[in-house]
Amino acid sequence: MTISVIIPTVNEADIIYDQVSFIRQYGGEAVLQVLVCDGDSDDETVLHAEKAGAHIVRCAERNRALQMNAGALKATGDVLFFVHADTQLFPGFVEDIREALVRGFDAGCYRYVFDKEKFMLKLNAFCTRFSFLFCRGGDQTLFIKKSTFKALNGFNEDFVIMEDYDFLNRLGKRYRFFIIPKNVVVSARKYKSNAWLRVQLANLIAFSMFRFHISPKKIKIAYKKMLNYRHNGLRN
Repeated sequence: MTISVIIPTVNEADIIYDQVSFIRQYGGEAVLQVLVCDGDSDDETVLHAEKAGAHIVRCAERNRALQMNAGALKATGDVLFFVHADTQLFPGFVEDIREALVRGFDAGCYRYVFDKEKFMLKLNAFCTRFSFLFCRGGDQTLFIKKSTFKALNGFNEDFVIMEDYDFLNRLGKRYRFFIIPKNVVVSARKYKSNAWLRVQLANLIAFSMFRFHISPKKIKIAYKKMLNYRHNGLRN
């Protein structure tokens, strides 16, 4: 098994060096490449990623689906591992993925906990152990056989938001998906400028619009109006 790690970024200069360094340190020979797919950052994300040993895939648009697809096209590994820049992995992530594939799964993710000790965030994190689509999201990472990814035609680039839910919805209809019973650590930075209830309401409305097949562009406009959104406009 060989792995290509794909990290979509926009303005992640503060954290990308540590993320790439960690993956290279603990990925060993199994990780053939770390592909940082940058959406035209206006900080030093690319510079720091290159210093840490990443391969840079430059994308003109800040569209996470497009960025991840661009990384997948450059990937040489048998397995694609999509990771957000602010998600802290386990040192043993290679063995976790290998074990899931040996057991016959085609794709999967981790559970997560937040990097802040707050009860309501713990409640959110608890839900990630369940298989409902609403409990999923890109923060949990996604590993998938490259052949499976190609069979599904990758991420739908029309989804300027909710691209992970669209992909997982299609994936779950045809392939076996495994939730690794371990917690990666996810940044709570979205909650620093938004109340917990406000974020949950925004998520619920966005997911409901997705379920009713509302245009992703309209979902993104509605979502960003509901929240004090991060500067890069990339995250869901």
